[in-house]
Amino acid sequence: MAENGRKPIMTGGCQCGAVRYALMSEPTHASICHCRMCQKAFGNYFAPLTGVPREDLVWTKGQASIFKSSEAVERGFCQDCGTPLTFAYVERDRITVSIGSLDEPDRIMPEIQYGIESRLPFFERLHNLPGERTEDDASPEELRKMASRQHPDHD
Repeated sequence: MAENGRKPIMTGGCQCGAVRYALMSEPTHASICHCRMCQKAFGNYFAPLTGVPREDLVWTKGQASIFKSSEAVERGFCQDCGTPLTFAYVERDRITVSIGSLDEPDRIMPEIQYGIESRLPFFERLHNLPGERTEDDASPEELRKMASRQHPDHD
């Protein structure tokens, strides 16, 4: 998809595929935010975000629903599946997308952490926990039932 002759730099969307977007410029200033509002909005320990100028986010299928989480901030999400998609300060010309909603999230490395006053105390020790692959603790039948119904990571 091209807009005004420009080719998307990255694409992304929600879990169910009802909402898709393209970034028309390279996203910058990748971060994770530990503030309590981001924890609640993502249902997680933090919110991973990266952004572009507002004009460089193009909705290619559907559009995010908006929740105004404060007077200063709007958060976009898929109304169908609930995937967190965007975060934007109302009075700024920049919008961020959730790194996990990108089709290639591994291309983005966070550079800074915000809201560290709300960072959960055990966060810095998570990498020391033992780990296992999904296949290590599931039977072949259980693995078949776990087949993804998610929209693929591409248009």
